[in-house]
Amino acid sequence: MKIYNKIIFFISLIVPYISNAQQLKYSNFDQWIVREIPESGIIGGKTKILYEIGPNDTIKGAKAYIPTSSPWATSNVYARVMGVNKGSVAVYPDKHGSGRCVKLTTKLDSIQALHLVNIEVLVGGSMFLGKMLEPVKSTSDPYSKMEMGVPFTGRPKSMKFDYKVYIPNIDHRIICTGFSKKKEIAGRDSSEVFIILQRRWEEDGKIYAKRVGTGRERFHQSTHGWIEGHTLDVKYGDITKHADYRPWMGLIPDDKSYYAQNSKGKMVPVHEIGWDSPDARPTHILIMASAACGTAYVGTPGQTLWIDNIELVY
Repeated sequence: MKIYNKIIFFISLIVPYISNAQQLKYSNFDQWIVREIPESGIIGGKTKILYEIGPNDTIKGAKAYIPTSSPWATSNVYARVMGVNKGSVAVYPDKHGSGRCVKLTTKLDSIQALHLVNIEVLVGGSMFLGKMLEPVKSTSDPYSKMEMGVPFTGRPKSMKFDYKVYIPNIDHRIICTGFSKKKEIAGRDSSEVFIILQRRWEEDGKIYAKRVGTGRERFHQSTHGWIEGHTLDVKYGDITKHADYRPWMGLIPDDKSYYAQNSKGKMVPVHEIGWDSPDARPTHILIMASAACGTAYVGTPGQTLWIDNIELVY
């Protein structure tokens, strides 16, 4: 029983994010929080506007964003590096029909001090269930600054959403980490959406998980306008024998682990150690949509994914 002794801790955190119908709050993306971040004078002193998915509000000041009722986080961040305040934004609200949607884009972001470009980073816009730990103090180990996943015990058959995607017609990507000059690498990038269900537990401060359900899709070509009511099926148990299985749908390797807070409030990697039985009950759900896929700080500037109306289908 020791290996399961902290499951109850995770399940007890469900209430703020899930509706009675086992749907995720704010998943029509019509409401947004506007953050006004005054950047430091040494990099221009302008006010950077950042956006978060949640109840309509405006937050002023260079301070960490702590979500209270929304399960959604974005790659938009407030950073404070060596005493310098900086805002980074690659996720925006956009129009879709009579409402709004999420626009995720890949772009080069730079810090310019004393009219010289000191740091340049490729940023891939993404939204996910969880939260970003701010202020971000470096570009190293980006997943350790993201708490991925929220408590969830449902077993949806699929996830339905609307989307539109623009993939530049070029066969190379850019890598730019901020530590060295940007360079080109071969291969075309893709945009990605996934839903992952995990059964997590904690033992001696470490968090482990088994994969309960998987739905993962990559988009390799631009669409001609919006695709409405697209369905991404959730497959349960070990999916490696399915005809449409691809290696990037598999278990998350330790060197690319997502992070979560343990029962003592410490951020630790979630070790996904195997496939669960097809009838297992999850403790957590992970959903992510990203303009880019693969390695952090690698992508194609201008690549853009729009997404709206995420719905879990039972």
